[in-house]
Amino acid sequence: MAGNRAAIGWRHGPIERALFFGGSLDRRWSQQRPGASAGRPAAVAMFVSDFRKEFYELVQNQRVLLFVASDVDALCACKILQALFQCDHVQYTLVPVSGWQELETAFLEHKEQIKLLIKQDDDLDVPAYDDIFRDEEDEEEQSGNESDGSEPAGKRTRLEEEIVERTMKRRERREWEARRREILFDYEQYEYYGTSSAMVMFDLAWLMSKDLNDMLWWAIVGLTDQWIQDKITQMKYVTDVGALQRHVSRHNHRLEDQESALSVDCTRIAFEYDLRLALYQHWSLYDSLCNTCYTAARFRLWSVHGQKRLQEFLADMGLPLKQVKQKFQSMDISLKENLQEMIEESANKYGMKDIRMQTFSIHFGFKNKFLASDVVFATMSLMESPEKDSSGTGNFIRALDSLSRTNLGQLYHGLELAKKHLRATQQTIASCLCTNLIISQGPFLYCSLTEGTPDILLFSRPVSLGLLSRHLLKSFVCSTKNRRCKLLPLVMAAPLSAEQGTVTVVGVPPETDSSDRKNFFGRAFEKAAESTSSRTLHNHFDLSVIELKAEDRSKFLDALVSLLS
Repeated sequence: MAGNRAAIGWRHGPIERALFFGGSLDRRWSQQRPGASAGRPAAVAMFVSDFRKEFYELVQNQRVLLFVASDVDALCACKILQALFQCDHVQYTLVPVSGWQELETAFLEHKEQIKLLIKQDDDLDVPAYDDIFRDEEDEEEQSGNESDGSEPAGKRTRLEEEIVERTMKRRERREWEARRREILFDYEQYEYYGTSSAMVMFDLAWLMSKDLNDMLWWAIVGLTDQWIQDKITQMKYVTDVGALQRHVSRHNHRLEDQESALSVDCTRIAFEYDLRLALYQHWSLYDSLCNTCYTAARFRLWSVHGQKRLQEFLADMGLPLKQVKQKFQSMDISLKENLQEMIEESANKYGMKDIRMQTFSIHFGFKNKFLASDVVFATMSLMESPEKDSSGTGNFIRALDSLSRTNLGQLYHGLELAKKHLRATQQTIASCLCTNLIISQGPFLYCSLTEGTPDILLFSRPVSLGLLSRHLLKSFVCSTKNRRCKLLPLVMAAPLSAEQGTVTVVGVPPETDSSDRKNFFGRAFEKAAESTSSRTLHNHFDLSVIELKAEDRSKFLDALVSLLS
């Protein structure tokens, strides 16, 4: 399924128009959503080719109702659009939505007829119109001109030619129908993502010559969120980074003599090849190495042997433990100057040839520097925070505020939460691997967290559980010697509500180098639930995440095994 699109809806009338930004816009938006009540209006989808004329100019003179999903990319797209609305004095109301139910309720509260405009994107692989629809008028005319066999001999030759022609057309029709079934099956069985919504909004701002450095940074964060959550391929990421790099050069090109004249609160964005280590500039290098999935999985840090390999790695670089275990900002300058080259050289010896990656950094003034991945982890942690005083709307507002350079305190708070979340993720991975909680169900791997698991409140949330599942699968692939298991997907379950007896279930595609990031679990979950009458709730925008009654788990898994075998 094509995802990460910006959808825009409006009601006929002068009052207000509605827009929705979600991290995973499902193709079913073009139909009435399954499970919707009879008589409720279905969404009508259309593609737009000119996003400026067919979208922005339509809403520019209206009051807008803005729906935003709980997704970092969606938040970034929202920030860009808010800046555009402020520039053009457009009034709007923002409503956060966490799933289909909230979105449906909000729709029904504010309008009677919804239209969704989906920005066409070449990388979405949307089937061509002629491959899906066919005009049958010609065939009907031909079927009405059947001969009764009484034509003169001179017309029989022409009649025979028409018969041959009709036979060929019928054959072409059958071939077209077979090809259509194949195309629709391939299109509907997978869920996948296209270009970042934030990048789409930035392109709109650029087309209108209203793009700012802040908007460019939000587009970068939106793209980085896709990459961190494995929503896009490495090739797609590199391609989009190249497109954004040109904008970075255009917005941040300054001569050397201009650098000294910069104000203390200026914003500078730079393209960098930086280390693939989570939050290392705001943490200690040792903690970052231990809690980054990429390094933890390859060192196998859940084992004694893995801890020994990490010590050898640090010794190979000549870095004292005293230095790597203190905050990165407090390390000796002489060590930090060549740190990236030292780590890259030693990492190659341990099979980590892509320890550095293409990314961007931002400077707020002369003190505050953040990598795009830092902001993604911080914003994600604020949104998924399980703190007692937090609520869905409150978390959303705090996450949205953290993207503003005027609220750096919120961003630093998000960084501290992110450290806790990364530690909890790696501790849970170590526990699952050391206690052999991952079992093979035949066509997929399965892991279930129990009620007493530490940080279970965090992992009952969809984004955190999805991140844990992907990191767990990568770590398992690095640790197992079973070649077949290395090619299997993972289904993971975590308790959601003890009172209601529900669990959150997420499906993750196989971890392979050639993975196209297509997830087939959305359709598989639907079929398994339907065939067993399992009580499930498909409320998340990401179709590979569902809520399931714990009592129905066994029959649901049995059906899933049968379906995927």
